[in-house]
Amino acid sequence: MEVTQLRHMNGGMGESSYANNSLLQRKVLLTTKPIMEAAVTALFSTAAATFPTSLAIADLGCSTGPNTLFAVSEIINIMSNLCKATKQELLEIQVFLNDLPGNDFNTIFSRFLPRFQEKLSEQMKSKNGAWATLSCFFNGVPGSFYGRLFPRESLHLIHSSYSLHWLSQVPRGLEGNKGNIYMSRSSPPSVLRAYYEQFQRDFSTFLECRGQEVVVGGRMLLTLQGRRSDDLSSEECCYIWELLAIALNEMVSEVPKKNSLQST
Repeated sequence: MEVTQLRHMNGGMGESSYANNSLLQRKVLLTTKPIMEAAVTALFSTAAATFPTSLAIADLGCSTGPNTLFAVSEIINIMSNLCKATKQELLEIQVFLNDLPGNDFNTIFSRFLPRFQEKLSEQMKSKNGAWATLSCFFNGVPGSFYGRLFPRESLHLIHSSYSLHWLSQVPRGLEGNKGNIYMSRSSPPSVLRAYYEQFQRDFSTFLECRGQEVVVGGRMLLTLQGRRSDDLSSEECCYIWELLAIALNEMVSEVPKKNSLQST
C-alpha cells in the first residue's frame, strides 16, 4: 500500500488526537499572521480584477482540529476588512481543505465547520451591520499535494503550514542507516544525501503543480520546518527522532530471542 494511503494525523477528539496535541502548530500560525495579512492585502490590491466577485483559496495539509480553519478564518477576516475599507461588496469565498485520504475529514465537517460558520456569521454581522452575510463554500480535497489537485489557474491563494517537511515517500538507499529511523550523526553520507535529494524532488514537484493551479497575480504562503545549521544531521531537526530511535532500539533489545521463547 502506498504511503499516502497510510499516513495521517490521529483523528477524532481523544487524548492522543492531533486536535488535542497541536499547540506548537497553532503558535506557528499565530507567528505568521503578519505575513498572511501582507499576502492577502497584496493579492487584493494587485489582482482584484481576476476575482471581481469570488475568491478561491486552498489550505494544503489542513489536518484535523481547531487549527484546520484558523488560517482560513484569518484570510476571511482580512478580506472582509479590505472589502469594507474600499466599500466593495463582500466576495464569495470558495475554500478547499486538502490533506491525505486518511485524514479525518468527517470530524472537520461535522464538528469544527458548523461552529466556525456560526462564529463567522456573528462576526460578519457585528462588522458590517445587521444580517450582513458572507457566502463561503467549503470543500474537502483528499489527495497528495505532490501532484495536481485543482484545475489550471483556479486558485487565488494557497496556504500550507507545517506540512511540506513531510516527504512523499521513504528515500531509497537507506540500507546503511543501521539503528536509526531518520538522519542522525551516525548516518552515512549516502543516507543524508538520499533525504536531501528526496526533498528536492518533492518540493520541485509541489511548486510545479501549484504553478499550474494558481492564477496570474495569485499568492502562496508556505511555512515549513528548517534549521539554521548547514549540518544535515543537526540536532535542530534530528534530536527528537534520535530519542525515538533509542527508545525503539531498547524495546527491540528486550524482545526474547527465539530460543528463549521455545524454552519457556
